Amino acid sequence: MPSTNHQLPPRIKRIWGISALGSLGALLVISGLLWLTHHYWDWSIWITVFALILTVIEPLIEAALIPYRYRFTRYHITDLAVEMQAGFIFQKRVAIPIARVQNVTLNAGPLLQWQKLTKVSIATASTSHDIEGLELPEAERLREQIMRLAQEARHDQA
Repeated sequence: MPSTNHQLPPRIKRIWGISALGSLGALLVISGLLWLTHHYWDWSIWITVFALILTVIEPLIEAALIPYRYRFTRYHITDLAVEMQAGFIFQKRVAIPIARVQNVTLNAGPLLQWQKLTKVSIATASTSHDIEGLELPEAERLREQIMRLAQEARHDQA
């Protein structure tokens, strides 16, 4: 069976951008609470200043890295393993042996549903790995393919 090599759909970049905005919102709330502690309980102003600097820098870095993250996130299905890769400078490569796969589930939160995307979770006895942001027909096809390969691998071992 030929192997397939895939990149995530471009719409996932929008989800990652919204996630960066969510980080900005959460950090703004934390910074506001720290300002209140300074104002009412005389905590050091430097704590608030540091939080505000972090509030600006972290979401900007997260948003700036979206093209990098998109370009180097891939998954690859073979008869023997599900391989996932992320990053170029800080590479992360995971190979899940097909024979170890116990379950493949599809999940989609509100943001993924809004973009008509879903997350594929591949579970083994010890851990779970996700391929985030696939289009639903592709995710369903992938789930069927992985489960079929896992079932064939278990029959081959018996």
